[in-house]
Amino acid sequence: MSAFPLSPFAADGVDVDALGRLVSAAVAAGVDSVGVLGSTGVGPYLTRDERRRLVARAVAAAGDVPVLAGVGTLRTSDVLAHAQDAADAGAAGLLLVPVSYQPLTDDEVVGLYADVTARVPLPLVVYENRRTTSVAFTDDLLARVTALPHVAAVKVPGAPGDVAAVRDRLAHLRTLVPAHVGVGMSGDAFAATALAAGADTWWSVLAGVLPVTAVRLARAARDGDAATVAALTDALAPLLAVVGERGGVRVAAALAEHRGLVAGPCLPRPLLGLDPAERATVVAAAEAAERV
Repeated sequence: MSAFPLSPFAADGVDVDALGRLVSAAVAAGVDSVGVLGSTGVGPYLTRDERRRLVARAVAAAGDVPVLAGVGTLRTSDVLAHAQDAADAGAAGLLLVPVSYQPLTDDEVVGLYADVTARVPLPLVVYENRRTTSVAFTDDLLARVTALPHVAAVKVPGAPGDVAAVRDRLAHLRTLVPAHVGVGMSGDAFAATALAAGADTWWSVLAGVLPVTAVRLARAARDGDAATVAALTDALAPLLAVVGERGGVRVAAALAEHRGLVAGPCLPRPLLGLDPAERATVVAAAEAAERV
């Protein structure tokens, strides 16, 4: 399980120490890796110096747990600079989502990944986030990108369906990518099913702010503990509904602020947090899950 924490802000600057607290909590809970500066980590909102400082702090807080650094941004030259900075700061791998204002062709997406893998030889996770980038990886595009050197895993969106359906989807994806490339899924609402179906990784917003609960859910899914999975899933359902409507970053910010892990408001403007009713819903759901 890979935890995706916030990049907390305070007074329109990154709060490096708050990120360190979030990473330390995730590591203490037992996550397998930490992914910073992804979508929840608002990487594209950050300056190069802010990114560099946050990666270094995450690496220091994570100890022996691998830190993956998001490097996506608009221009390839800047992606390369962020990738090299992440390597210099001690990141174990890179997360690359294709970010663009103009719609990208498949050849442009492949070119981006080819440039990065040729220049910075860290293990790389191909990161698909259709909601924020509008780039959907077709079977052909996924096969082309994962054939590049240093690609270690793919992060694809989860989807509704029972364990059998998700197992079939994973089996299909594994026919497209080399055998050494891990296939993992994001989307906390679908995590338990994905893990039970055999996904290699759960890329989790929840684990970045509620790591103990997320680890319990992951272990229950892997162990076939259907009762615990059902109880946790039911308790978290109102929270996950807000994630679906408002995005994981706003939910994570609300929970981190409520728990005193960060000062509020902690999102970069123009992003705004949840309204009071939404905040009450996610807090109540988080507390209900902790009582399971």
